[in-house]
Amino acid sequence: MIVNERETDEGLLVAVCDRDALGETYESGDVSLTVDEEFYGGERVDAEDVVDSLARATVANIVGTESVELAIEHGFVEEANVLEVGSTLHAQVLRVA
Repeated sequence: MIVNERETDEGLLVAVCDRDALGETYESGDVSLTVDEEFYGGERVDAEDVVDSLARATVANIVGTESVELAIEHGFVEEANVLEVGSTLHAQVLRVA
C-alpha cells in the first residue's frame, strides 16, 4: 500500500491507496475517481504503517480493495459507508472533535 501524509491547518490529511491503483481512473455511472500521483503518491508501506497513519489522521481518503478492507477491519470505516467505483473501493474518514 502507499501512504501520503500532509499537515494542513485542519490537521493530518492521509491518502492511502493500493499499489496497483496509483495512476488509475475508476468510473461508475457519473462518478469518476482518479488515483492521482500528486495526491496519493507517497511511501510504500505495510499494513501496520497504514493503520498507524489512519489512527493519527484527521481526514483520510482511501482507495483500493486491500486498503479499504484494512480500514474496515481496524474500525476506521464502516462497510456500509464504502463506495464501489468501477472495480475498486473508496472510503473517506473525517474526525470531528
